[in-house]
Amino acid sequence: MIEPTELEVVAVPSGAPADLEIVPMRRRHLRGVLRIEVQSYPKPWTYGLYLSELALGGLRCYLVARSRGEVVGYGGAMYIGPDAHVTTLATAPEFHRRGIGGRVLLGLARAAVAHGAENLTLEVRVTNEAAIALYRRFGFAPAGVRKNYYAEVNEDALVMWANDIHAEEYAARLDRLGAELDPTGTAVPDGPVPAGPGSSGEEAR
Repeated sequence: MIEPTELEVVAVPSGAPADLEIVPMRRRHLRGVLRIEVQSYPKPWTYGLYLSELALGGLRCYLVARSRGEVVGYGGAMYIGPDAHVTTLATAPEFHRRGIGGRVLLGLARAAVAHGAENLTLEVRVTNEAAIALYRRFGFAPAGVRKNYYAEVNEDALVMWANDIHAEEYAARLDRLGAELDPTGTAVPDGPVPAGPGSSGEEAR
């Protein structure tokens, strides 16, 4: 469930920090994630909820964007059958409109393809034009409206889907977006991104 302020960003890579990296979320990142969470959502997720999500292993994928060792953005998706549902996507307020949300979404899309998902879906406020424009670039199209989905702010949600993400056409779309958003390859998982206990004893998000 992507909520009201999830993306006050436009996918313009020129303003992104030069050292930006997209990595699997781990437990050590949660303090930074929660700092952004409480600034982004009227009903923020808790530390415990994030830990429970991380414990679900291959059923989830969570990524963080880091600059100078600090978390500046993050996103997550859940896998249900052939679908990957983007559940959260947020950027630190001081990094809005610097293309970070696009980089994280690119990583989530590539991870979903690597996982074997066939479709991507998400919800977004019907008034969040910047986010909707970004999602359209990723091939998402409106599929319906959920009334008062964001009850805390009394707003409807636009349900969007990107279908056939395993097809060559979608791979070409991601390649084009990668060239625009991520020319250095920081958001390119080479395989399924882990989301569970890691070999180091930490939990990947």
